[in-house]
Amino acid sequence: MKYIKINNINTLELEIYHKLRDNAFSSDNSFIADSPKVVNMLLESDVKVKSILATKEYYDEFSHLIESKKIETLFIATKEEMQSIVGHKIHHNCMMHGIRPDPTPLDLLGDQILMLDVITSTENVGSIARSAAALGVDSYLLPCQSPHPYGRRALRVSMGYVSKLKIHIYEDIRETIERLKKNGYRVFAAEVTPDATLLSQVKAPKKWVLLMGHEGKGISEEVLSLCDEVLTIEMAEGVKSFNVSVAASIMMYRLLYKS
Repeated sequence: MKYIKINNINTLELEIYHKLRDNAFSSDNSFIADSPKVVNMLLESDVKVKSILATKEYYDEFSHLIESKKIETLFIATKEEMQSIVGHKIHHNCMMHGIRPDPTPLDLLGDQILMLDVITSTENVGSIARSAAALGVDSYLLPCQSPHPYGRRALRVSMGYVSKLKIHIYEDIRETIERLKKNGYRVFAAEVTPDATLLSQVKAPKKWVLLMGHEGKGISEEVLSLCDEVLTIEMAEGVKSFNVSVAASIMMYRLLYKS
């Protein structure tokens, strides 16, 4: 492998590692991934890699994986130089500049879909992606207003497993739900309402969508009216809710393993 040794940390090619913060994207849909576990997971996917910025130790340990991708630009630096480039202390020894995969058309998503109403936490977006991938729910449907799953922090929280998911970003929740229903999905909304079905009693079809709401506001009455069924998790008296990523994991598991 041919490495590019860094003589000037302020060169234009390295600028993206400093400028591209958590949920920022460039016009070419670039993203930055941090840490060996995340970068290596992405290297095993079909994600397009523009460059890697890493220490000699990282390259030595994972040379076979890196060589398999035929990446043209491999920057080599000390950890101290990497910290100077990004502008803060880091606890890892590699970063990657990649291009987000093209979104999957709505009609080509899988039989089980995890859908988000507007969620504000990048960590929740990443955590839900990781749980979906772990459970085998391969389709992730998010609104354009939410953090993107290829955002820097979401990628890190998902441990890179977002690369295993089909991702679709929607603009209008009403139109999207109606189209999903026409495509044969049963749309479940996760919410606490008087007429909600207890999760232990749910009967899930082959094709379903699980809609998770905003961390604080939940799902609006208008959106609930569009869904086929409202689900709620049985909880101890006095406890109102789970964290949305925890609730999503529990519900996905139950819908998949309902017998």
